Amino acid sequence: MSIATAPTTAPAPTTVKAYLRPIDRDGLMAFADKGRNNPGSRGTNKVHTVMEGQYRSLSHVGNHQPVVVDEPLHLFGQDTAPAPGEIVLSGLGGCLAVGVTAVATWKQVKLTRLEIFMEGDIGNPAAWGAGGALQKMPSEMGFQAIRVKVLVEGDAPREVLDEIVQHANFYSPVANTMRNPIPFTISLAD
Repeated sequence: MSIATAPTTAPAPTTVKAYLRPIDRDGLMAFADKGRNNPGSRGTNKVHTVMEGQYRSLSHVGNHQPVVVDEPLHLFGQDTAPAPGEIVLSGLGGCLAVGVTAVATWKQVKLTRLEIFMEGDIGNPAAWGAGGALQKMPSEMGFQAIRVKVLVEGDAPREVLDEIVQHANFYSPVANTMRNPIPFTISLAD
């Protein structure tokens, strides 16, 4: 004897989105309000760099593990850590990522992915001032071009995501430091 069974309908597949860990939007809005009320406010970042030898150095930042900097073998380093220019680009990437996250939070867009790819053309024909190309001007040294590509996904159309990225770029403290000349002093410590 066979028992007839009613056909079953499988549940529709569901898509699960994993959003990036959000920041505190209320805190962000309070911080923005503080900036609106005091547009001239500034903070100060402090770093203490200690040379270990050859070109390897340790930069101490607050209570964090030191940031290790070295040069590649072809530049007479030990290649034990990123080069200074790579550290600069990583600071730019971090700043842009913070900005994109903040602007997306402000616009109430949830992000599922954020990756920033950077490359910069840098030259050192002056050999750090150690007898290389002697007739170089400061504007001819250091990064000559930087290219940034942002891979961002979230619950907004591409046009809105692009607007978020452009807004974050416009207000990025690190990007603006790199784009604009700033007062810079250097002297022997007491």
